Amino acid sequence: QVQLVESGGGLVQAGGSLRLSCAASGSIFSINTMDWYRQAPGKQREWIGTIKDGNTIYADSLKGRFTISGDYAKNTVALQLNTLKPEDTGVYYCKFHLRFGYGTYREFWGQGTQVTVSS
Repeated sequence: QVQLVESGGGLVQAGGSLRLSCAASGSIFSINTMDWYRQAPGKQREWIGTIKDGNTIYADSLKGRFTISGDYAKNTVALQLNTLKPEDTGVYYCKFHLRFGYGTYREFWGQGTQVTVSS
């Protein structure tokens, strides 16, 4: 089994920064993608971005303020949040899409970490 543990959330003033981390442990054969999502109160979960083989893509609305980085040796992914705005408040989730033997894939989610941005 695979477990993801997130850390780094908290309360920050508008304009500030936070760095979220997500570490995977367990039976990891190969990482296909690592992703970040967020869910604001009363809204659907929103995709932030993905890192695959060291290359990143982001939601257009968040490009430039958020940065994803991955450490494949340590099975970790980070999300750097800069110039935070109150509307960035929400629960942030990491997701690992893992490749197993015989061409099978499974995805695993972190428990979520709360980010609150005060105005």
